[in-house]
Amino acid sequence: MHVSLSRNRRPVRRRAGFALIEVLVSVVILAIAALGYAALQLRGLSTNSSAMWRSKATVLAYEAADRVRANVPGATAGQYNNLVTPAVVAACTLTNVCTSTQMAARDFAQWRTAVLNALPGGTGVICLDSSPDDGTAASPACDGSGTQIAIKVFWSERGTAARFVNVVRP
Repeated sequence: MHVSLSRNRRPVRRRAGFALIEVLVSVVILAIAALGYAALQLRGLSTNSSAMWRSKATVLAYEAADRVRANVPGATAGQYNNLVTPAVVAACTLTNVCTSTQMAARDFAQWRTAVLNALPGGTGVICLDSSPDDGTAASPACDGSGTQIAIKVFWSERGTAARFVNVVRP
């Protein structure tokens, strides 16, 4: 033990190592704060990712709705009532004009390819449905009745199935 004398010649004890304990406590507190901040950042990235996929699904669903609205004869004739699997269609050109049926099939094939390329595990259907806010990618639950065309976009987000539905009334 180290003892020194003060001015009035009394022995004074020094507290050796007390500053080291203060520093150690400070480091532990800062480490816990840094871990909390890192967890917060990871949570924010996860939420941003989810918002990005939902935004892409929304844009794709509205693109399909625009395609349906652009082909009024096909929509009123029921050509968009049950598009679940894309068909191979002829190319539409100025010399080879497509019918409204061919245009509906072409619209769906192009849109479905865009969904597949833009979303993880992405797929979509366009169908007539009286209760559009149901179904899964494996079973879209299109009942074929009602007056509204449902555009259903499905994708997989971190192992969880996600869905966005847009309704069009032609």
